[in-house]
Amino acid sequence: MNAPTPPAEANTETYSYLGPAGTFTELALKQVKEAEGKPWRAVNNVGEALDDVVSGRSTAAVIAIENSIDGGVSATQDALATVPGLRIIGEYLVPVGFVLVARPGVKLEDVRTIAAHPVAYAQCRGWLDRNLPDHAHLPAGSNVQAATQLLERDGETGAPTSPADAAIAPPTIVDHHALAVLAEDIIDNPHAVTRFALVSRGRAVPAPTGADKTSLIAELPTDRPGSLVELLEQFSTRGVNMSMLESRPIGDGTGRHRFIIDLEGHIGEERIADALLGLYRFTPRVIFLGSYPRAIREQTEFDRRYADEVFVEARDWLRGLLAAEPDPAS
Repeated sequence: MNAPTPPAEANTETYSYLGPAGTFTELALKQVKEAEGKPWRAVNNVGEALDDVVSGRSTAAVIAIENSIDGGVSATQDALATVPGLRIIGEYLVPVGFVLVARPGVKLEDVRTIAAHPVAYAQCRGWLDRNLPDHAHLPAGSNVQAATQLLERDGETGAPTSPADAAIAPPTIVDHHALAVLAEDIIDNPHAVTRFALVSRGRAVPAPTGADKTSLIAELPTDRPGSLVELLEQFSTRGVNMSMLESRPIGDGTGRHRFIIDLEGHIGEERIADALLGLYRFTPRVIFLGSYPRAIREQTEFDRRYADEVFVEARDWLRGLLAAEPDPAS
């Protein structure tokens, strides 16, 4: 059990996460070794979590960044693009599973309105449409919040305050609250995984491990044919693989997008550094979000033509030409 959160001025090592207790975000935070034994602060949304980091209330925050089924989390992507001074220093994977819960006494056939986080709802939509075809969705800030609100009642009348009949929640919800499980394993894809990022204000980049990821956000310099291809060529011509490429609207006009990119590799590697230099020359509107160890510790594979020593040898060759040194090949 974590200690209560002390006042903000004393929080030198507090970690923020999307609460309340029992969320998948809390499960991700439990994987963060640096957070063991430190106070944890439950927040209501991604914006509040990142504000904790920027303001200094927390050392770092764990936020959902991508789901294997639903793709990137747009709220997180937009926040990372607009809140300055943040760096991703680690990532963590949490398998996702859901149950449908209700107040004790409610039966499945009684359910008309279901409260759930939009991402969770999308992951269970097939099951819900088959089993509750006439249901309505009530969006919630978190699935645990949606579930616990089912138990809240009006102080005068004793009537439930939540308009929802049921909620989508993690299976562990029943360990914390007296809710009835109406259905188990309601997620459409049993292999669903959510990727979480540990975000801090620190500027130092973790040392390369050989199994790393680099995250960044970039905008196209102009809206003309071939611009996106030119951006992507900065990586392909250096043998850099992208594990994620998603677009989000910038918001200053239709057709304007920024690109959220994950690269396999570390900025300390020559091929990644050279690709970032090329990207910056192509468009200076680049946000470097960090290089950090991947959750899956498998070593990154790439064509050895792009190994560090190849880049070093090429620079040495060029310096020799500029210095009029004898050509070693002659």
